[in-house]
Amino acid sequence: MIKNSKNYHQLKMSLFAFSIAFMLHLLLFSTAPLSTIIMKEMNLSHAGFAFIFGIAMISLVASRIPWGLIGDRFGFRNAFRIALPLSAIAAVIRPFTQSYISLLFTQFALGFGLSSVLPILPLLVKKSFQKNSTGFATGIYIAGFAAGNATAIAFTPYLLTLINWRTILFVYALMPVLISIFWWIFIPETHLKNGIIQFGQFKVILKDRSLWILLLLVIAAMGGYDTLATWIPKIIEMKNLSSSLATLLPLGFFFSGPIIGFVSDRLKKRKLLLILLGSATLVSILGLNTSNYSLFNLSMFLAGFCLNSILTISLAIPTELEKYASSVGGVVGVISSLGNVGPLALPVVFGSLIDLTGTYRVSILFISLFSGLVIILSSRSKYF
Repeated sequence: MIKNSKNYHQLKMSLFAFSIAFMLHLLLFSTAPLSTIIMKEMNLSHAGFAFIFGIAMISLVASRIPWGLIGDRFGFRNAFRIALPLSAIAAVIRPFTQSYISLLFTQFALGFGLSSVLPILPLLVKKSFQKNSTGFATGIYIAGFAAGNATAIAFTPYLLTLINWRTILFVYALMPVLISIFWWIFIPETHLKNGIIQFGQFKVILKDRSLWILLLLVIAAMGGYDTLATWIPKIIEMKNLSSSLATLLPLGFFFSGPIIGFVSDRLKKRKLLLILLGSATLVSILGLNTSNYSLFNLSMFLAGFCLNSILTISLAIPTELEKYASSVGGVVGVISSLGNVGPLALPVVFGSLIDLTGTYRVSILFISLFSGLVIILSSRSKYF
């Protein structure tokens, strides 16, 4: 009976974690397929539309560390009891905005609420799962990110043929509303600790070398994946191939989380796994330079698989290390926030190299060496 109760609790928390991660990417990326119609209705330039997504990302990146500290202090249950309704309110208001400025404001508010997701989900995993299953649990919610992204990009254009863009965003807004309601009903409130957030212990964690090694892994993984996600459509175009092949990259992303999480849970040391994944990352990205059709497709799938595998492991480790027992949210807040250096800088370098050389081959070589070598060198740390 106790075992069944425990299994039910873990299943419930897995479903919540996947749904919350799915919600994050669905709400963030749902505006991308609506670009043409929003630009026309609000008379925006391409740069003006880009800022709609950009301001949400700025808010999201800037707020992750504070949300992580809140989660560490007051627990993941109480943190989400605040953050999920905030996300729901912003998402519901967004479709009714009538001006560009008001749309930007709701996007900023949405980013603030959604910024809680990444630092607090590892807390959920730590508190709800045993140490030997945190990797798989992490992989489950990581798959939710991929599923939400794919749904936003692939399903939104279909809906646009049936209903207007404001109705689409309102339909999507129902998801955070429902999740918020279910969270308040099915996840009991925990006792709030007395006092204020303690920064002393967090400052000690910032001095710990392992945090910065995890940050390097996140930069390599997030930077490598986001760079490829940005430029793969252009590379496919330059190769005169079907644009539908681009789905192989997020497909690898989707399957990697649960698989590598499951494997990772069964290893006492992850050094060899990280070395293998780093080597596979280097080779698979480099394989995108091939003119062989089948090898190109396989390389794209494996690149998505390997890069997201590294992210899964990087987010699972803080939930397992004893020294991070009371600082999981803060640690993940740091590595997920500062880790955006990769997604911000590497796509620009990639594009600049294309401008300089007139080909994508040097850019592919650069990103394969950067991500692959950073992962391999980081894996030599004694912490793995």
